[in-house]
Amino acid sequence: MKIAYSPCPNDTFVFHAWAHGLIPGAPKLDITYADIDITNGLAASGKGPDVLKISYAALPWVLDEYALIPCGGALGRGCGPLVLISGEPASISAANTAAHDPAYLSGRTIAVPSERSTAYLLFRLWAAQAVPGGIGEIVVLPFDQIMPAVRDGKVDAGLVIHEARFTYPAYGLSLMRDLGSWWEEDTGLPIPLGAIIARRSLDLNSIERWTRQSVQYAWAHPDASRQYVMSHAQEMSPEVTDAHINLYVNQYTENLGEDGYAAVTALLGRAADEELVPGIAPGLLR
Repeated sequence: MKIAYSPCPNDTFVFHAWAHGLIPGAPKLDITYADIDITNGLAASGKGPDVLKISYAALPWVLDEYALIPCGGALGRGCGPLVLISGEPASISAANTAAHDPAYLSGRTIAVPSERSTAYLLFRLWAAQAVPGGIGEIVVLPFDQIMPAVRDGKVDAGLVIHEARFTYPAYGLSLMRDLGSWWEEDTGLPIPLGAIIARRSLDLNSIERWTRQSVQYAWAHPDASRQYVMSHAQEMSPEVTDAHINLYVNQYTENLGEDGYAAVTALLGRAADEELVPGIAPGLLR
């Protein structure tokens, strides 16, 4: 069975047991390791593998061909994207406090890492509420180029993800809004990040069972996957790797559940209302 997921620790932790033939009855996996922007494209092309990890934001474009598997994915709390502007918090004065008002973004240029990501949807949904008159131009940049672009004045603000949450002060930037906190305050729900999908022509019940068993094996044998995880962890320290797994592999990874489905429905429903994604036909989500 062909599968594509990222080399990130949460994905390799989740799929270690299946990838190494430790799930009874599960087929051997032919694995492609790829960034989620690539797997989003593979799924949308119609020529993707049997099973993929994609962004929940890309789900509306692929549900005719692929079904959502309600386990193996990533939903989280306290891990949302940030909207950053230039200026260190310690230097904020009465003269530039206005730059930290969301109205500052009205008509301005914002750098984002992708237009088919949960981060982008959260940003646009927040901006629709908070930025009078709407934002200006959206510029897509690789995520590691966004903070330098804000620092250097090439864009007015940036939407950042990943470790930028911890490193942005080093670029002389300050936080306008934590969009994860905004989403959780507004909805009470977790943030839908990465989804596992499988071709509708396959035995979906079995794929769900094998995926869940792989998650459960990972939890029952937390050290078994360490070598596999670290070999793909792209220079992360063991401490950072463990923190990454603990943040993104949680109750929703084992079973999306009603809160998980509610989070996905809320995100994609609101995004469809803003015409950011296509609407989802009833019955396609589950």
